[in-house]
Formats: sequence, structure tokens, C-alpha cells
Amino acid sequence: MKKIDVCLSPDLIHLYDLSDKNVVVVDILRATSCMVAGLANGVRSITPFADLEACRTMKDLGYLIAGERGGEKVEGFDLGNSPLEYMAAKVKGQKVAVTTTNGTVAIDRSGKAVRVIIGAFLNISAVAEYLKQKKESAVIFCAGWKGTVNLEDSLYAGALVEKLQNDFANGSDAPLLVQSSWQHMKHDLAGFIKNSSHAKRLNRLDIHADIDFCMREDEFDVVPVLSGQELVVNNSQA
Repeated sequence: MKKIDVCLSPDLIHLYDLSDKNVVVVDILRATSCMVAGLANGVRSITPFADLEACRTMKDLGYLIAGERGGEKVEGFDLGNSPLEYMAAKVKGQKVAVTTTNGTVAIDRSGKAVRVIIGAFLNISAVAEYLKQKKESAVIFCAGWKGTVNLEDSLYAGALVEKLQNDFANGSDAPLLVQSSWQHMKHDLAGFIKNSSHAKRLNRLDIHADIDFCMREDEFDVVPVLSGQELVVNNSQA
């Protein structure tokens, strides 16, 4: 039987053999939520960069550049890290290059996987169905916050594990841990998330609309998959 596992922090990913697995990268607040929302609303492709300056150079190649550090938009970039920005008319049909504090770092560290898939609450059921169709085991890779565990990514992992429980066996105790947390908190997801350390960190930026949007389940049915260096929409064909 296929197995599902959960990496709770980028600082732990070296413990996982990704070479024969699909990896779902998740950064709920807000990188992967932006990627899902953008690609669902007509963004042509999204190229992630761990390095800020490498991302900046993509402006000269005709890309819109999106950048965030510490939750704030990088000066001189076209976009910050709001999913609502990624849904604006000016972004439709464009190629976007993006760098963020946590999410793009996690994507960068997933390079040895069979497939790198972008997950968010916004497309959670689509991701679950995609994984069920594939022969490989999977790892849910939580971007966390600068190497530490965070609540929102862990709860997403628990929700996804629950959707996969009949098709995947647990690869360690981590799926059991996050699923138990999800079952305890899902009745008031927004309330628990708003009390999380990262949500409190972002409160100073007055992005309550972003946080509320990122908590919505199944707004979109797209599955962003890394193809070469670009994230593109793939609805289970690959």
C-alpha cells in the first residue's frame, strides 16, 4: 500500500527520501495559496526562487516579479504575497517569478521528488484526488516559519491525511499527529488559525482578508505541478 508522510519543517526534509515520492508543498499563509489562486485565475506560469536577487533578474525577461520577506512585499517588486493580488486582471496571462520567506525555499528543497505539487486549503480535494491516482507514496512538506513548525501548515497536512486515509498507510507518527490536531480544531479552523503565531505576526500588516481567503476549502480544482522550473496547472494528466 502507498504511504503518506508529513515533514513539519524544511529543517527536517533531509530525513526523507523523496526520490520515489510525490511531494505536496504547503505554505498556507500565504505562498502556496497565492500560487493556487493565481494559476486558477489565468496566470500562465509561476517560477519559484529561493533567492531574492535571482528572482529580481526575471523582471528583465518579461516576468512579473513577486516577492515577500517577513510577510512584507519586497521593494521594487510588482506583487507581494496576497492571493487577491494574484487574481487581479493585470496578472492574467502573465508569467510570474516569485520568492518568499518559506514557501519557495520548501519548493527548492523538494527537487529530488518524482513530482512537486502545490497544496492549499483552496484546492485540497483536487490534490487528494490527484495523489490517489498516482502510484507513488507521498510526503506533505510543510514550509513552516524559518525552520520552525507552524499551525496552519500542520492543520492542512492533517486535513489532507484524513482525505487520504483509505488509500495510504501512515509512513510515520507525523500523519497521526497532524490528523488528530485537525480533528480537534476543524470545527473552528478560522479561530484557531487567527491565534497562530504566524497569523499574529501578519496582523500588523492588516491582511485579514487574505487570511480569511486562505482558509477557504475547495475554491478551485486546479493542481499546480512543477514542470521543469515552472509551476503550471495540471489536472492529473502527468
